[in-house]
Amino acid sequence: MTVTAVRTPLIRHGCDLAAVLTASLPAPLPDRCVVVVATKVVSIAEGRLTGRAGDRAALHDLVRREAEYYLEPHASRYDIMLTIKGNWMFVNAGIDQSNAAGQLAPWPSDPQRSANELWRRLREHAAGERRLGVILADSGGIPLNWGVVGRGIAHCGFVALRDYTGTPDLHGRPFTMEKTNLVQSIAAAAVLEMGEGAERTPVAVVEHVGRLQFQDREPTGAELSALRISLEDDAYAPILRSAPWQRGGAGS
Repeated sequence: MTVTAVRTPLIRHGCDLAAVLTASLPAPLPDRCVVVVATKVVSIAEGRLTGRAGDRAALHDLVRREAEYYLEPHASRYDIMLTIKGNWMFVNAGIDQSNAAGQLAPWPSDPQRSANELWRRLREHAAGERRLGVILADSGGIPLNWGVVGRGIAHCGFVALRDYTGTPDLHGRPFTMEKTNLVQSIAAAAVLEMGEGAERTPVAVVEHVGRLQFQDREPTGAELSALRISLEDDAYAPILRSAPWQRGGAGS
């Protein structure tokens, strides 16, 4: 797998993000590549910035509106809110204050719709058979580990799961539930190269991903649902179910 981070102009409110990315990316885009885009620049282009960075009360109110479920900030020694949004556990519902021009930056209002639209636009500039994938990525922490890693929030243009269920391992023992999440694997590698600071490389081109199956359409509802695990089936259910979650605005 090859990951190339791409520098772009500073993304501003109201810009045509697909056009800006197209002007910055290789022309044509390589066949069988995945373009990973930071959710932050999608939110900026879509006019999602709001409020003022550093306003604690405004941040917490926005988190309550954006999250599906949340824990009040007093539950954390860091005055943050643990949240569930889009079947993800994120701090502060993914709302960021860095690289947001002094404001608060929530996720795009509909990340899947944004990913689909970017896929349609960027695919017009792809080479060969126009086999192209798109991922919207954000970064978040892993419990009991310092540091953040990239996470795929939405994807389009390729099969997201590689299912090993029923196939034998090296010693003939069949897998009973093993699946590789290709969206998350690719997003983690891409965000590592894109960076977290002032690099101004909010997009990356990922090539040579082994056995990636591209699609010439948007993912179906059934395919998106297959990426989610219900709380009852989740291995972390004993912890998740014991927390005093409150329903947020996105969960109503």
